[in-house]
This record gives sequence, structure tokens and C-alpha cells, in this order.
Amino acid sequence: MLRKQIEIKRELFDETSHSPSLVDIVGEEQLADVVDFCFIENPYFPGEALLQKLQDKLPEVIKAYPSSNPKLAQQDLAAVVHVNPEYLVLGNGATELITIIQNNFVEDMGIPVPTFSEYIEKVQNQQKVRLFQLPADKQYQLDLEEYADWLVDEEISSALIINPGNPTGQLLSVENITGFLNRMKHLKLVLLDESFIDFAGEEIPTLMPKVEQFQNLVIVRSMSKHCGVPGLRLGYCCTANEYYLRQIRNALPVWNINTLAEYFLTQLKDTDAEYHQARKHVISDVRELHKALAEINGYEVYPTNSNFILLKINFAMSAYDLQMKLLQDFGVYVRDCSNKTGLDDKHIRIASKGREKDQLLIHALKTVAVELSR
Repeated sequence: MLRKQIEIKRELFDETSHSPSLVDIVGEEQLADVVDFCFIENPYFPGEALLQKLQDKLPEVIKAYPSSNPKLAQQDLAAVVHVNPEYLVLGNGATELITIIQNNFVEDMGIPVPTFSEYIEKVQNQQKVRLFQLPADKQYQLDLEEYADWLVDEEISSALIINPGNPTGQLLSVENITGFLNRMKHLKLVLLDESFIDFAGEEIPTLMPKVEQFQNLVIVRSMSKHCGVPGLRLGYCCTANEYYLRQIRNALPVWNINTLAEYFLTQLKDTDAEYHQARKHVISDVRELHKALAEINGYEVYPTNSNFILLKINFAMSAYDLQMKLLQDFGVYVRDCSNKTGLDDKHIRIASKGREKDQLLIHALKTVAVELSR
């Protein structure tokens, strides 16, 4: 039986550098017919018990102001990330903090590309942006020694590292990043984005325990990604630099975190074991998905240490056309990476949604590749 085609509001894709939300492009009435492999999340957390707590708490918190004391939320978060709470600043999503950091501390910044577009777009003076092109023939892997040499040669004062990389999923070791930081102590700022680090391995290879060693280091994380709560708009940064901490806090409004998000933070300690079980479940799913995708002819599947995978299309179809075909004909929504600076128009990014739903994606990608190879 033929599947009913999904109607798509294609014009919305031209109005943002990010992917439009699924409900916007297909509407509420078609939402149940599409699986969203575009937006990156943790499909296993929060669990049903915590979701029920959030629902039960909603009538109360929606009528209450958030706390005017950010130290309370910092302590809740510090209990599970195991750092000094004074080193933490919570934001309305990581993007709020990225914008503040870019606009207040960056004179010029080295940015390896391809990357998360906010790091380029949120710099008010685009002359501050200095792009370091990652090599396509090496699957866009970042070589920290080459990057450090370039930063020195170009006399750049700040540097960005995303680990694991977005959209590549590449992972840099703690040892390599530590070596880079030791060499780059002269820089004003090293901004390290660890939004996907919780999916990099059973043991989390974070640099957060080392922030006291590097006064120019600021680590940014998005809780949307590793906790699976993008609607709560929670992100945070971690640094031991008192000047940066003070300036970031001064730039934030008094109630930048909403009450439901604050309540969610209070539940992290009690659900920490559940969370780590969930993230390890995601790691296992991604490995299975990667293995299955690597067996499909027509795609180059990049190695990953995140909860998403980058694919290169090796047949006669652009990433945008493949995105539209998958969405319209199969009800599968993937990320077209064509608008990411430093990538061509042949790459898509997919996020695991659990093994059962991942089978829909595998089937769709395989079917399209077979059709196009005839």
C-alpha cells in the first residue's frame, strides 16, 4: 500500500539558518506521521516518572516567579556535574550564553568550520570571525596542532573548539585538548563547547574537572542535547575565571531561567542514575545505527562519538532534495547541512531516536539509494 505523502511548507526552510521545527513545516495534523531525526536529543530522558512530576508541578510553577538567587540552581546542577557551583552560570539555553560570550569577550575568534552556526552568526562584528577550514579529505577532523599553529600565525586572540564536533561528531581526547590549552595559555579565551560530550563514551571525557588549571577556558553545554529537554531552554557555562563569571552574570536578566526549568534542576540529583543509564542507552543505539548505515551503498558514514551521525551522499542528489524526499515520501525528517559554512551540498546529519524508530530511517535511506542507483 502506498504511503500518503506528507505536505511540507518548504518556504520555511529559507527563513532560518537552523532547521525549522517539525510542527511548523508539517502542521499538527501530520505530526504523528513523521519521525524527527533532525533535532538532536536524548529520547530516554526524562523518564515517565520525572515527566509526571513536571506535569503535576506545572499549575503551581506557572503562577510563580523564578528564584532571584541563581546560586540555588547552580548548586542543583553542581551536584550532578561535580564541579564547584561558583564556577557555573545557567542560561536560557546555551545560545544565550554563547551570545553573551561572543559579544562581550571576543575581539577576534578562530572558528573551525563546519560548525554550529550560532558561533558565526552571533558575532556582531563579522570581521572578528576567522574561519579555519577543516579538510574534507580527512572527514573534517580537527587537528589541534595545525589549529594552534594557525592561531599563532594569524595572531588570533580567541579560539573555539566543539567536542564532539557539530555536525561531524568527531571526538578529541582530553589529553590532546589539555596539550592545546597548555600551548594556548596566551590566548584571551578558549571557548570549549561540550554539548554532546555525555555521549562520547561510558566514562564522560569532559574538561570540566580541569577548569581551575586554565584561566582562559570557558566550557559551554546545552542541556537540551544531553538531557532531552530543549523546550525548557537550559544551558550552562563553566569557568574558574572570576572576571568572565562576573561579566556573564551581569549581562543576564534577573529571571533568565523559568520556574519549570528550575524545578527540573532540583530533580537532577535524584534521577542521576536514571540519566546515566539513559545516555548509555543512547550510545548503544548510535553504535547500532552507525553499523547499519555503513552497510548501505551510496553513503559515506562518518565516525561519531555523539548522538548523531554525519553522512555524505555519493549519488546524484543534493542534501536538500534528499531531505525533502525523505520527509515527503517516508515521513522522515533529517538535517540538510548545505547551509553550514565549510560543507558542500551533499551532507545530511541524523540523530538517533531509539532502535525501533531508527529502523524507519535505515529503510528510507536504503530505498532512496537503491532507486537512485538504478
